Amino acid sequence: MKKHIPNLLTLGNLFCGFLSIGYVTNGDIRNAAILIFIAMMLDAVDGRAARILGVSGNLGKELDSLADVVSFGVAPAFFVANTYFAHLGMWGFLFAGLFPLFGAYRLARFNITDADESMKYFKGIPIPLAGGIVVFLVFFVKWIPLWIFVLLFYGLGLLMVSTIRIPSFKDIPMPRYGTIISLFLFYMFYLLAKNQFESVPIFFYVALATYFLFIGVRFIKVKEIKIRRPRRPRRNKRRRF
Repeated sequence: MKKHIPNLLTLGNLFCGFLSIGYVTNGDIRNAAILIFIAMMLDAVDGRAARILGVSGNLGKELDSLADVVSFGVAPAFFVANTYFAHLGMWGFLFAGLFPLFGAYRLARFNITDADESMKYFKGIPIPLAGGIVVFLVFFVKWIPLWIFVLLFYGLGLLMVSTIRIPSFKDIPMPRYGTIISLFLFYMFYLLAKNQFESVPIFFYVALATYFLFIGVRFIKVKEIKIRRPRRPRRNKRRRF
């Protein structure tokens, strides 16, 4: 049963990306963005869950890439096509569609990267980071000129396929890592859902509960390991006279 938990988190990431596209097509950008941030949270914990449970494998790695290309590649492209590029019609979709192509290439390259190397650093910025930035910039469509956004949009795409080394932070202890993610989520929740809690998707609360449950399980597991750790036998010191 435990081997399916990380995959379920990854599938939740994919499902949030799909739902986000549906919200975008219906013109609900705010709730669509919330779903992308939920997908980012699920993407942040699925790999760690696999390593904690000792069920890491090629299936989870490939599934994670498929989910990421939808949630952080295709979905952000829909955001852009329906906001910054909306006046371009079908051309807007063609231009925005280049972003998931960069992301797909970056994910394919990551999948053939040595595991030890990927634990230390990434080559190019990760697609969840690039997609999250794009979604966040959509909220400033009235203030950011189109030409500046175009530079940022395609700049992020190029950074994904670049060979710039970026620390992966995979070796950061979970409690500290979880605190950073949690603060970010609450801040985004405040910005996007202030005084409008009734319109926040139920998936937001489900994902938050899942995430904090994961942190709790991690904390308990670490405590159990410390308790069960065998004590080292004391060495008999010879007295010198």
